[in-house]
Amino acid sequence: MSLPPARPPRRKRYAGNNPRAFADKYKELQPEKYRADVQKVLASGKTPAGTHRPIMVAEVLEWLRPAPGEIAVDCTLGGGGHARAILERLQPGGRLIGLDVDPIELPRTEAALRSAGFGPDTFVARHTNFAGIAQALTVEGVKAADVILADLGVSSMQLDNPARGFTYKEPGPLDMRMNPARGETAASLLARIDEGELARILTEHADEPHSALIARTLKAQPIGTTNLLERLVRTRLMADVPGAQLPDVKMSVRRTLQALRIAVNGEFQALDALLRALPECLAPGGRVVFLTFHSGEDRRVKKAFQAGVREGIYRDAARRVIQSTMEETRANRRASSAKLRWAVRARE
Repeated sequence: MSLPPARPPRRKRYAGNNPRAFADKYKELQPEKYRADVQKVLASGKTPAGTHRPIMVAEVLEWLRPAPGEIAVDCTLGGGGHARAILERLQPGGRLIGLDVDPIELPRTEAALRSAGFGPDTFVARHTNFAGIAQALTVEGVKAADVILADLGVSSMQLDNPARGFTYKEPGPLDMRMNPARGETAASLLARIDEGELARILTEHADEPHSALIARTLKAQPIGTTNLLERLVRTRLMADVPGAQLPDVKMSVRRTLQALRIAVNGEFQALDALLRALPECLAPGGRVVFLTFHSGEDRRVKKAFQAGVREGIYRDAARRVIQSTMEETRANRRASSAKLRWAVRARE
């Protein structure tokens, strides 16, 4: 006697009309299956959970000017949105080398680009920090690239997932490592450094005006989760800062998380290494574009480009930042802080 077919497992129940927890957002996490629902999220100006919307694609393409047969490097492959747009313009005969330090998202992006028709002769993915761009080019047998893009933003796949520890919207470990297999977590960093060093990190990495008060608060007890950090900072600032308003306090929380993320991942050191290596990695007449998202990054890129123009390394460079259009900012709120700078390598 044959057994009746097993019923498929029922979807987990959740309170309200829409799931709030990241893991429960089954429609947003399966965009290929629920396209109409994902379009509703996009139309509302939000980014679907676990996905990344490439920022300023038209402006990036305008200043990079990728052409058929050229070689490009995407220093921060992320979700592959910029890479796909560049790859389409490199054909026929062109090639893109994608770099990313995140071992969780890199295989997914590589698989997506393969599914889009970009084979190994056209696209190669490398698990490496962009500070190692020169070595990556050497491994691929490339002397210098015609086009280089560095989008320094944290991807939505990382920000939205509470297990990665980048957000306090849901309880999660205070981790923040781009590569969860290497280095110390933000919780370990907080436990190791003293109050003065923490205040310095908050000031230098995020321009936080209440760095001393926040540092004293965070060193008062062990902190292992993002929501505990948020609660401690919010409560202390609301109580001890005269005239404190909740929107300003929330900005301080975000700046605190930003500063810790930069420190944990050595982001400024990696950016400085990339800027030093850039002239040798960019072919004569080659174009480079940076997308930055806070003043510490933009300041470094601006000064490097200005020095390069004075020394004759770059033929030209952006004299002012380019920002997203009003239409894009309305459609994608995460584009509001993006700043684009470009430079062109001298031909001699």
